[in-house]
Amino acid sequence: MLNVPRLRVLREVAYRGSLSGAAEALSYTQSAISQQIATLEAEAGMPLLERHPRGVSLTAAGQTLVGHAEGILARLDAADAALSAISGLRGGRLRMASFPTAGATLMPLAIATFRSSYPDVELMLAEGEPEEIAPRLRAAELDLALLFEFAGETFLHEDTTRLELLEDPMYLALPRAHPLAQQDALRLEDLAEEPWIQTSRTSPCARHVVRSCHAAGFEPNVSFESDDYQTVQGLVGVGVGVALIPELALSVVREDIVIRALSPTPPVRQVIAAAPAGARLVPAATAMLGVLEQAAKQLKTSGPPAG
Repeated sequence: MLNVPRLRVLREVAYRGSLSGAAEALSYTQSAISQQIATLEAEAGMPLLERHPRGVSLTAAGQTLVGHAEGILARLDAADAALSAISGLRGGRLRMASFPTAGATLMPLAIATFRSSYPDVELMLAEGEPEEIAPRLRAAELDLALLFEFAGETFLHEDTTRLELLEDPMYLALPRAHPLAQQDALRLEDLAEEPWIQTSRTSPCARHVVRSCHAAGFEPNVSFESDDYQTVQGLVGVGVGVALIPELALSVVREDIVIRALSPTPPVRQVIAAAPAGARLVPAATAMLGVLEQAAKQLKTSGPPAG
């Protein structure tokens, strides 16, 4: 197989017209240049240079090989430049995915900050639930994923770079006219007889709500399901049930509902940024992890939203 460094030597000899000229340009000794050419001729299986008293010229085989070497070396130089640009965040792309409530709150802050610092990196954002995003991250379809986990469950493998960004507590949403709406803090047990509204039953949030209700000693009576938290708020507002809603989904709260904390502690989901580990971790993902960490600090609050 032809050797790339030796092709560079042959090209330089062709440009300079002599072994000594190539040696000087490449900071080699003339004997080292002669050795490289001899090895390349052995690899090619035919002479590449004709020696003359005042220099060298290319044989027909040498001319053919230099012509191909020009294209090969140009593409390699372009690849080196592209990799350097990506490493310096002067190009490339970052493929990301986020679950919806973080996509509407945390991710916009991070994208705006990242773009102001690294405008030449192309950003791509898809949306999905954690159980959909995590397999795409493992399959190298994504460079970074924003997902959530509840205690005791994980969607990530050990070979994943993991950054815990913030805790996202779940608060109780009640119709404003509900008899319990005047209480500042409620126990989950107080809602045992209520109709419930939740996300689709196979979703991580719905599963955790059911686990929490079981721990409180009852089976929730689920009347309606929706994966759109604005729809959930609307159903609560007209009085058809109560719901547990994550804080990230409460950036806008309807006037016909109230938000209350559960006592002694609310259910909490951990919001996580994840990226491939090791060589698969692209520089832009490393930079975005830092940006997301700062954006998460901006979102942290000291209590439930007013309502």
